[in-house]
Amino acid sequence: MKVTVYHAQGCHLCERALAVIEEVRTQVPFELETVDIGGDPELEAAYRESLPVVEIDGARAFVYYVDPAALRRKVGAQS
Repeated sequence: MKVTVYHAQGCHLCERALAVIEEVRTQVPFELETVDIGGDPELEAAYRESLPVVEIDGARAFVYYVDPAALRRKVGAQS
């Protein structure tokens, strides 16, 4: 299973989301990919207004805020 986080530099919500994801990852292992959308016009258009965007295996799972319990359930159910 792969969790992808779309983020941008200077985004405080992104920093919080990544901290939550890293914490959950210590409990339930999963592959993590982080994508900085800065400088990519396509990614900026698709994700800028909703950052951070978290996808699990390509499906959007969270925007703005990552609930740790919900993330554990989602990745635990798929591992």
